[in-house]
Formats: sequence, structure tokens, C-alpha cells
Amino acid sequence: MPETLKFIEVGRGADARAIAVRASAGAAPGLFWLGGFKSDMKGTKAEALARFAADKTRGFVRFDYSGHGESPGDFADGTIGRWLEESLAVFTTFCRGPQVVIGSSMGGWLALLLARELRRAPATPPASLAGMVLIAPAVDFTEELMWKKFTPAARRELEESGAWQRPSQYGNEPYPITRRLIEEGRQHLLLGGLIETACPVRILQGVEDPDVPWGHAVELVSRLGQDDVVLSLVKDGDHRLSRPEDLERLMTAVEEF
Repeated sequence: MPETLKFIEVGRGADARAIAVRASAGAAPGLFWLGGFKSDMKGTKAEALARFAADKTRGFVRFDYSGHGESPGDFADGTIGRWLEESLAVFTTFCRGPQVVIGSSMGGWLALLLARELRRAPATPPASLAGMVLIAPAVDFTEELMWKKFTPAARRELEESGAWQRPSQYGNEPYPITRRLIEEGRQHLLLGGLIETACPVRILQGVEDPDVPWGHAVELVSRLGQDDVVLSLVKDGDHRLSRPEDLERLMTAVEEF
């Protein structure tokens, strides 16, 4: 069935926001996409997965976090906890039965946090994890890849004004990194202990990635308690891993499940 665009409301009162979702029905296990920081659900990898799902007649659900893509809101209001709440709401509303969760960059961190939330749920969720495919997973990035790597001047501006305008490698305009994003992110750090997913995990990581060093993926593997974890290093791969050969690797990993 073709994808349909729908909106669901997440949060209450002044915190309520509309989240744009594109979902198509199909065979199990379905595919659930979690995009990256400042990305949207019409990116190259998400579109390739939509074509793959249609070709294989498998279900596919993708959405935009608040302040991203087709979802309204101010990007600067975003935090890891806020985007996790939206991820969980979309997953439990639109997904049924076993799912392969595919997370890119920040989406990789959110995928692992989603797995933890599902295990903590007081009732059995309507959907379960059949597997996980993580692309350059930026686990704990607000602390490990941002705060710890910021210059003293950037840290000072962040603390004094509440935000720092970070230059973008992928556009002409800088984007705000807020003090709230950094501080709230500390509530969701995973690399300090064992990470349980309760499903097989496949990780694709570019060695030439300037944003998420390949050693970060190795550190993540050392924290994953699941035995069935495979890390694939792409020697000439960048952060996006969106070249035709990269997309082929992604589909091969997804098709394992």
C-alpha cells in the first residue's frame, strides 16, 4: 500500500506538538526509521528504504521529529528526551508486530533508548524489535561528540547565552546548539554501562566519518550485551553513507531480518 501522511499529537498542554508521519502497511517484520540530527524523513537513505519496503511489500514507518522536516516547531526547543518521546509515540501508534528499527546518527542513539523504553513498559507493547540496523550511531553525542570537543569559547557562549551557533558542514547557515540540549542529554547517556537491546544489531560505520569517529562505534560494540552484534567498517565511507554502494550495504543488513 502507498504511504500516507498523517499527524499525531505528542505531549500535553503547552508542550503538545504535531508530528508528521508517513506510514505504509505491509508484511512483517516492518521497518521503522529514525533519522539524524537536523535531518528529515525525505533524505536519501529514508527514500531508499521506502522503495525497498514497497518492492518487498513490507511495512514502513518514518516520521520527522518536532522542528524537523514536515513537523512544525522550533528546532531549538528540541532535546533528546523530547525526540525520544516522539519516537516512542510514533512506534507504539503505527507499528504492530516485529519491527526492524533503523537509526542513523542521532537516530542510532534514539533506537537504543527506544529499546530500553520498550523493555520498561508496564504492558506488552503492540510492536517488538526483530532487529536493529544502526548507521554511524551517534550514541551520547551531546556529551562525547559535542560538549567534550567544544572549544572553551564555545562552552562559555553556551553557558552565558544559552546557545551557540554551530557552523554546518551540510549547509550555509549555522544552527543552534542549546544549553538545554546538552544538559538534558546527560539524562540519557548509555556508554557508561551495559546496553541491552534484546535483539540482533548490525552497525554500519564509515572510517572517514568526520562527525562520528569509527572508534565511537567500536566503543558502542563493547557496551552491547547482545551476542549477535556485527560492526561493518566502510574504509572510504563518510558520515552520511548515502552513496549507491552504501545504500546497497544498508539494504543487505536490513534484509537479514
